[in-house]
Amino acid sequence: MDATAVLSSIVSSIVWAFIGVVLLILAFRVFDIFDPVAYHEEIKKGNLAAGVVVAGVMIGMAIIIFGAIR
Repeated sequence: MDATAVLSSIVSSIVWAFIGVVLLILAFRVFDIFDPVAYHEEIKKGNLAAGVVVAGVMIGMAIIIFGAIR
C-alpha cells in the first residue's frame, strides 16, 4: 500500500468513529427523553439496576449503529 491509501484509510476510520459516537450520544438522549426514569440521578444514588439498564441500552444501540455504518 502506498502512503496515500494508508492515510485515506486512517482518516476514513476516524470520521466513521466520530459519526458513530455522535449517533450513539444522540440515540441515548432520545431514549432518555422518552423514558420517565432519571437514570443519571438513580446511578448517582447507587442504583445498580439503573446502571445495568443504561449499559444494556448503550450496547444495543452501539450494535445497531455498527450494523448501519458497516
